[in-house]
Amino acid sequence: MRLSVLGCAIASALVWGGAVFVVALINWTSSGYGEAFLEVVSSVYPGFHIYEPSFVNSLVGLGYALLDGFVGGLVFSWLYNRFASPAPSSARTT
Repeated sequence: MRLSVLGCAIASALVWGGAVFVVALINWTSSGYGEAFLEVVSSVYPGFHIYEPSFVNSLVGLGYALLDGFVGGLVFSWLYNRFASPAPSSARTT
């Protein structure tokens, strides 16, 4: 079975982007929520600052996370397709 490279990349981007965006929004409205998670994320994404919570900052995190998730999903699905062994023709059922 092969994975759709583009489909996996888009799904990964939406899941990771959504996670970072939602946690950043909740942190903006409820101080202290997800601080440890957002500290790790802000250490990787330049321009995304945990200690300056705002809607614009959440959008910056969303942008980085969408790109990061897309590339991660793309690489994962490409590697999976590259190394997954195809099923032998005698094992296929019709």
